[in-house]
Amino acid sequence: MGAYDIGADSPHTKPVYWLIEQLRDRSIAVRSRDVNVPANLGDVKRLQSGAGLYTEMCSGCHLGPGLEKSEISQGLYPRAPELSREEQRSPKEQFWIIKHGVKLTAMPAWGKTHSDELIWDMVAFVRQLPRMSPAQYQAAIASAPEDHDAMMKDMPGMTKTAP
Repeated sequence: MGAYDIGADSPHTKPVYWLIEQLRDRSIAVRSRDVNVPANLGDVKRLQSGAGLYTEMCSGCHLGPGLEKSEISQGLYPRAPELSREEQRSPKEQFWIIKHGVKLTAMPAWGKTHSDELIWDMVAFVRQLPRMSPAQYQAAIASAPEDHDAMMKDMPGMTKTAP
């Protein structure tokens, strides 16, 4: 036993990677099919909230326009997609991935700790990333709400504020 190297620094064989990719993509497509996309993904407040959430929770792995690879992003296998450079999934698929995470990757299930509204905020912002210059990305981050606790006010147990 122990014949298969599961180390993150040892890539899968091409057939194994192909199989995992097919399973992942089909699973996401099927499970996201009935997700209802809100009409206000372009709302400024939604984008500002999404910018704050993205910079705190996502940019270490998925980077952003003008960001250098981080220690975390370099050590991930499979590597996290650079969302500002790669082909976008549909909003339904992005929502499902953020909410439920992806097994056998470092993608967590944010739906355990974040409301659907906050997840849609992240989706809205992620959809803007490919069109952002590094300066626009920094401006978006600067426009985000400063208080993460305020964004999490409706999530019991998720704020740092003492009772």
